[in-house]
Amino acid sequence: MPMHPPEHIAVSELAARYVADGSTVFSEMTFALPPGQCLALIGPSGCGKSTLLHVLAGLLPTHEGSVTYGQKPVSDLRGRVSYMQQKDLLLPWRTVEDNAALGLLMQGHPKKAARQTVRDHLPGFGLAEAAGSYPHHLSGGMRQRAALLRTLLCSKPVILLDEPFGALDAITRRAMHDQLLQVWRALGASIILVTHDVDEALILADTVLVLTPCPAQVQTSLAVDLPRPRQVTDPAFVEHKAFLLEQLDTWSSPTCAAVS
Repeated sequence: MPMHPPEHIAVSELAARYVADGSTVFSEMTFALPPGQCLALIGPSGCGKSTLLHVLAGLLPTHEGSVTYGQKPVSDLRGRVSYMQQKDLLLPWRTVEDNAALGLLMQGHPKKAARQTVRDHLPGFGLAEAAGSYPHHLSGGMRQRAALLRTLLCSKPVILLDEPFGALDAITRRAMHDQLLQVWRALGASIILVTHDVDEALILADTVLVLTPCPAQVQTSLAVDLPRPRQVTDPAFVEHKAFLLEQLDTWSSPTCAAVS
């Protein structure tokens, strides 16, 4: 996979509102992500994490504030952000191999080279035996892995991941953590990850943001200055986890509907 220069991401006083009634999903959202780092977003269910990723991907407008990638507004950077949503969005008429190669083909890579790149990575994602299978023949976890592979192979400088491991069992999830870290090191991309799993956030991220319930704001920012690979039994890891759980226990979990 080709290397892309990472982008500095800056979010300043960002706000989003419902189209229907004008109520606020999140407000005064401010954070920054240095180039090539990973930031994890955790918070109550329905607090607007997925909506925030939609805004960062340029799929929804900002009502207040700004998002910039390397000093450029998000509206100028279409095609430089790779986004894996919660739904796998695999095309039902394409095989696993062809789905995973889709981003490469859309970028103009020759079909033969794109398929070879996919074949080189299928074993690491546990999909080598499923290369010729169609999505309806796959388990939810296999579909999610195929969607993750497609997202990463696009080799964009900014990668947005919305609960990419939610459908995976614990053993497969840990293997995918290792695979993501390996690919991320090769790409040098900037990653923003939404997860409900505190362990996952601490294993993968350089910084963890805890969001409040709707209207969401940044409650806490935790720098995870632990060497990789990280172990959940490491005393420092356990201390970070206890701190994050304490922050999350501060709030109940009211739900916000999706912005349209």
